[in-house]
Amino acid sequence: MNAPRSAGSTRSTSTRLTAHAVVGAPVLMALYGGIRLVPGSREPGPGWTTGHALMLAGLLLFAPILLALRRLLAPRGTVAGRLAAGAALGVAFAGLVASVLQIGIDLYVGVASATKGDQTRMFERIQAVPGVLTAVYEVGPLLFYVGLLALLVAASVGAARTLRWWSPVLMVAGTLGSMVDLAFIPLAAVCYLIALSPLILGGRRWAAGRTVRV
Repeated sequence: MNAPRSAGSTRSTSTRLTAHAVVGAPVLMALYGGIRLVPGSREPGPGWTTGHALMLAGLLLFAPILLALRRLLAPRGTVAGRLAAGAALGVAFAGLVASVLQIGIDLYVGVASATKGDQTRMFERIQAVPGVLTAVYEVGPLLFYVGLLALLVAASVGAARTLRWWSPVLMVAGTLGSMVDLAFIPLAAVCYLIALSPLILGGRRWAAGRTVRV
């Protein structure tokens, strides 16, 4: 029989997974953004398929990141505060699911289409399905950024904060940049990597180096 894993071993595994995700998600995102800049990558072909596959993997890596942020907030605040953090986590995951669906559809359309015209027509048919355009392309993915920002802000304010103020600021800067022009996705990925980097140490380094004023 295998011996049961200790709580410390579970936490160590979780910390390692978070560290890999914090680095991996932005790197995969940056690779996707870089591939988009290559001529021919926005039509069916290896560039489209590779780029969207990388972005899909990057999005999936945000799941352990969201859970790590929620763990930072778990011991803190009032019952209402913890409920609010749980709600923010739910919003972020709803948006993450929408984002994964969007990239999954894009990936499928690119693989199933032989030409740019086929790709356009297939997108039109899919997005014409009631609710798909709003839930998967317009509103749904925004919930991911709203929920993620709420978690970052909650972990960056108050006497018991475990992140620094620049984490949510960088997240906003990167998100707005990519919304203005998708060519800025690699730059946004750098912002995300820096913003989330304290999670590699579980926020302990920043908390330990801080003096609380009362």
